[in-house]
Amino acid sequence: MLNALRRCSILLLTLLLAVFSWGCEVQTSLVALEITNCDRMELAIGSTYQLKTNASEDLLDSLVWEASGSCLSIDQNGLITAIQTGTSAVTVSYGSMKDTALIKVVDTPSIDPSGVDEELRDAFYGDSDPADSHEEALLRSAKGELSGAESVPDQAPVLSTYRPMQNGAFIRNSAPYYADENTYVVVNAYGVEVFRVYRGGGYITLEEVAAYVYAFGDVPANYTESKRTEPEDSIWGEHLRLNHTKFSGDTDKYPYEPELPDISGCGGDLYYYEIDIGTTGTDCDPGYSVKIYNDGQTITRGAARIVYTRYDANHNKIIDPNEKYLFYTYNHYNDFQEYLNYFGGWGEMFGNITGGGKISSKSDYNPTPYVPVTMGSLLTDSQMIVYLDPRFFHVLA
Repeated sequence: MLNALRRCSILLLTLLLAVFSWGCEVQTSLVALEITNCDRMELAIGSTYQLKTNASEDLLDSLVWEASGSCLSIDQNGLITAIQTGTSAVTVSYGSMKDTALIKVVDTPSIDPSGVDEELRDAFYGDSDPADSHEEALLRSAKGELSGAESVPDQAPVLSTYRPMQNGAFIRNSAPYYADENTYVVVNAYGVEVFRVYRGGGYITLEEVAAYVYAFGDVPANYTESKRTEPEDSIWGEHLRLNHTKFSGDTDKYPYEPELPDISGCGGDLYYYEIDIGTTGTDCDPGYSVKIYNDGQTITRGAARIVYTRYDANHNKIIDPNEKYLFYTYNHYNDFQEYLNYFGGWGEMFGNITGGGKISSKSDYNPTPYVPVTMGSLLTDSQMIVYLDPRFFHVLA
């Protein structure tokens, strides 16, 4: 009888230990709590949105949802209801773990917050199959194949419907996001990833080339310094792009050009370089033909250029975000727009035509001055961890 009781006690203790161990395993299986379908977004007044996390189903009832301010309400299932305009920090917590999303309530949302990165990516690449690693980008370049979209861009940039501002000035994303030293992540105005560019890859779209130059301080693999190379003389064929030369910025010689910030041509300390952007043509400057830039047989250089800061006064490559400028002009230096370091992020246009001057005229000109931006990060906390990793600061050096 005593032995039987002992056996029962041991069995009961074993079962209790198993249950306890199983319970502990469930409790510790969540390493970090994350909101998986939102970092920041807009909602229209009266609309709802269901936030989701990486917590397992058995933990959902233990999550605690909170929202700051009074512009929205949130229930304990993570369902948001937008009430009035304003911005709220929505926090989910489980024990000591928590994550936060920023929700802006507006009269009319700029974009659909659900799946915005996938939609932008699909619209941008179309039928193209972009490279998905640095290694693949290098293999493609060795064969003269692009690593990004194959569509020839229109002359004017496509603007994001939401371009964040602060104190009346557009925000330039001051926190470049490197996944590693050879991979640059391009985000939208909400900090959501749209696409990546890889060091050594070939690119022709304005968005990809601008991101590449801004990230690596150099040109994509399909560019050459020459202004006269023909497609048949290059492995890149119709994807060849010309011109990587110093931009003078001499407004005495070219008075219709606006003065770019701290440019050496006007007594400043920054050396700007220019490169061609091969667009579908131009209808804003009668001095340039409305033709495809590169038809595979002949290159007809248009009026579109990227102009960017390449070196400082000591001829060192630009690393400081405060000195890193990149501008786009598609009417041959008459007007410029600044790249704001996110997808569709282009600043206010300034220059000669903006001021009412005559195209490329040295007698009838009125260039408006550069429109300053304000520096600010669009990245999330997790992205900032990567950005602040000191291993990546040598990327531009």
